Amino acid sequence: MLRRQLELFFTALGFFTRLPVPTWMPYSTERLNHAARWFPLVGWIVGACGALVTWIAARVLPWPLAVLLGMLATVLLTGAFHEDGLADSADGLGGGWEKTQVLAIMKDSRIGTYGALSLLFGFALKFGALQAMPPRAAVAALLVLHPLSRFAAVSLIRWMRYVREDADARAKPLAQQMSDREWLLAAVCGLLPLVLLRPLTALAVAAGVLLVTLWWARLLTRRLGGYTGDCLGAAQQLAEITGYLVLLAAWNFT
Repeated sequence: MLRRQLELFFTALGFFTRLPVPTWMPYSTERLNHAARWFPLVGWIVGACGALVTWIAARVLPWPLAVLLGMLATVLLTGAFHEDGLADSADGLGGGWEKTQVLAIMKDSRIGTYGALSLLFGFALKFGALQAMPPRAAVAALLVLHPLSRFAAVSLIRWMRYVREDADARAKPLAQQMSDREWLLAAVCGLLPLVLLRPLTALAVAAGVLLVTLWWARLLTRRLGGYTGDCLGAAQQLAEITGYLVLLAAWNFT
């Protein structure tokens, strides 16, 4: 049982990061589907790396540069996997009208105006929010929002339908719906880091992430009838950005 869970965790880690995984770890599409339960736990690792780099850099560099280096660390660790999904989703939904047209634009490897702007404003909002926080708050934000935002993306897998029929689609193995037990395990991993925040602040952050996730799910249902792999990456980015903004607002309010 423990070995099975380790295999699923390393499958998730290898899929969503550039970190090496043990050579003994077998890979299959079936394992990738069930590995979705551990996606928020991967967020623990990504968030911890970003927080560690930010904290160390802040000892010797100005705070804004430390924040940029922490953000760069998370991008390098994930290979900009989720940012790519945000850009593709923005291009597709911004430039397409019919479902087939939207999906075709999303699959195009070239980046368009909507995608470029989504990345520009996404990084600007992250940087602006994090550098405006005190160091301890920014470190807590990274530790909390990386797991929580990945849980938001996992929730789309649980409650929505995968719409792309391409046999070679990278996210297709994730298309099978999660069981309640798998989703609850993902929820524990995604929500547990909220204990690092004050109760009311944690509630506000969770509510903000919930609202943007529901809005994104409604938009995808109306435009596509479900989600794609790019939409999952966009969900993670939107939830992360929203969480930072709510956390900053809560910090300034208190």
